[in-house]
Amino acid sequence: MSGAVKGLPMSIPMNNSDSWTVAGRTFTSRLIVGTGKYKDFEQNAAALVASGAEIITVAVRRVNVSDRKAPMLTDYIDPKKYTYLPNTAGCFTAEDAIRTLRLAREAGGWELVKLEVLGEAKTLYPDMRETLRATEILAKEGFLPMVYCVDDPIAAKQLEEAGAVAVMPLGAPIGSGLGIQNRVTIRLIVEGAKVPVLVDAGVGTASDAAVAMELGCEGVLMNTAIAEAKEPVRMARAMKLAVEAGREAYLAGRMGRRMYADPSSPLAGLI
Repeated sequence: MSGAVKGLPMSIPMNNSDSWTVAGRTFTSRLIVGTGKYKDFEQNAAALVASGAEIITVAVRRVNVSDRKAPMLTDYIDPKKYTYLPNTAGCFTAEDAIRTLRLAREAGGWELVKLEVLGEAKTLYPDMRETLRATEILAKEGFLPMVYCVDDPIAAKQLEEAGAVAVMPLGAPIGSGLGIQNRVTIRLIVEGAKVPVLVDAGVGTASDAAVAMELGCEGVLMNTAIAEAKEPVRMARAMKLAVEAGREAYLAGRMGRRMYADPSSPLAGLI
């Protein structure tokens, strides 16, 4: 298209000042990526760069961040450049999760952490009773827990009251790639929360990430959707664009839904 309509700009720039804050820390990227299932640390690092993410989750029980005798994630992803978010993947009790995060704090001084306490191996759904108990204890110990939870607005509010600095409802079971299964409850959580809400788990492709952002979430966390793509680096780039597009759409305000057709051009005054 040559030229612009008189009085209108050629294009509308992206809102680069649209940052978000969790526990007093401000970020511009609303995409958080993980460190599992990649073929090696090198591929993980390349996907991270392509995603534009500033926060990377680290499964303390699975990823080497302290044993200098073995390959270390920190050799490929600089903890001074990126915010490491230690998580409790693989923990099925509050005690295990608390112990894991205490070790993480000793190893790297991390206090901003991701808490997940799973109820069973088949569904990897969170055990909310254990999750709530762990949140209360960790908050009292000075941790800043971002908490994986069920997509339940009541549970999310209880976590917030217990000291969670962010609530992270699942979109679908971990690693399923099914996308957001209940948009209604995610929206209700967003509307009722005073802390950031990020969809965590279930994203399979870029459109799922866009949906999460269109619902008003502050961000999206994913691992398998990128790591198990045929081209992880390309998928990471797609997720970056999807999160940005979804956020722009949310800020723009979508049109209202109608039960019947409505013509784009008026029917009155036709020739």
